[in-house]
Amino acid sequence: MDNKLFTPGPLNTKLSVKEAMLHDMGSRDKEFLEIVKEIRSELLTIAGLTPEDGYDTVLMQGSGTFGVESVISTAIPADGHLLLITNGAYGNRIRQMAEIYDIKISILRYRENIVPPAQDVEVALKTDETITHVAIVHCETTTGIFNDIEGVGLVARKYNKVYIVDAMSSFGAVPIDIKALDIDFLVSSSNKCIEGVPGFSFVICKILTLESCYGNARTISLDLYGQWVDLKKNNQFRFTPPIQSILAFRKAIEELKAEGGIEKRSERYQQNYRRLIEGTEAVGLKTYLDKKDQGYIITSFLFPEDPNFDFTRFYESLHQRGQVIYQGKLSDTNCFRIGNIGQLYVEDIDRLVVAIGEVLTEMEVSC
Repeated sequence: MDNKLFTPGPLNTKLSVKEAMLHDMGSRDKEFLEIVKEIRSELLTIAGLTPEDGYDTVLMQGSGTFGVESVISTAIPADGHLLLITNGAYGNRIRQMAEIYDIKISILRYRENIVPPAQDVEVALKTDETITHVAIVHCETTTGIFNDIEGVGLVARKYNKVYIVDAMSSFGAVPIDIKALDIDFLVSSSNKCIEGVPGFSFVICKILTLESCYGNARTISLDLYGQWVDLKKNNQFRFTPPIQSILAFRKAIEELKAEGGIEKRSERYQQNYRRLIEGTEAVGLKTYLDKKDQGYIITSFLFPEDPNFDFTRFYESLHQRGQVIYQGKLSDTNCFRIGNIGQLYVEDIDRLVVAIGEVLTEMEVSC
């Protein structure tokens, strides 16, 4: 039996999704190209969009980071200026991308337990009119915090800035009104809330903005505009596509629809989160974030203060019980993380909590 993955991805998938990969198919086969076309259309539907809304979907080989980097390296011209709002490791990764491509960048940096205020973004845009692009992570996986993409989006629209949202850990389970927020580029990946397997990312793009990106690309393989042109022409990837991951993703979309779409998947994840909080509070664990800021995708827990607690032993003991949690990634606080997404249900959360209680008892840790 597979381990239960309490992570933000890769995550547990349905057997039907795994079985969808048990086929060989040519990357130029008509059947495969129709599947690519279908997925691009279905992603717009999941996003609450139609082609008439002026959006299109670009699939990009590689992990979610590849998708984010394709946007950063393609969407921002040589004379562009990026305003980055960051409160965690994944926002900081966007900073690294901008710096390595020598993109002018201004940063609004916050502690990992602070939701960046949209008012600060407005002040920054008022102060520096050279800013052309605004980027933020929706669910910052460092902690699980939900950032205010609504407030920031309204400010970005007010000042006519290109708006980039990393929705890696939220798209497919958290409602996002892309059109109302005037998001130009929203990035996610195959192995998150839609519950596919790793292999590619995707970008939901405003067509008018994407059309203006011609000639901006700083790489060959991550040229978002070039990838879009070829997909739009004949649904072909410019380079070898992750065929099996795409086949699995089509099945994962079918399973999402069968479950009841974003609304029902969100309900399940929220039920998992509530049960997790109830259970961990009962054994004495404390969360890093205030509950008002905590999202329901992944939760950061503080290390118990008891000197007997050793994370490596804690992690390995849970792993031996088939329960896989996630290491912490905070800059100045010792934490571990537990995800609620993928093929997880409240009974899985209950088993995890029991295992946590057993391990803490074995370690003679008092919370």
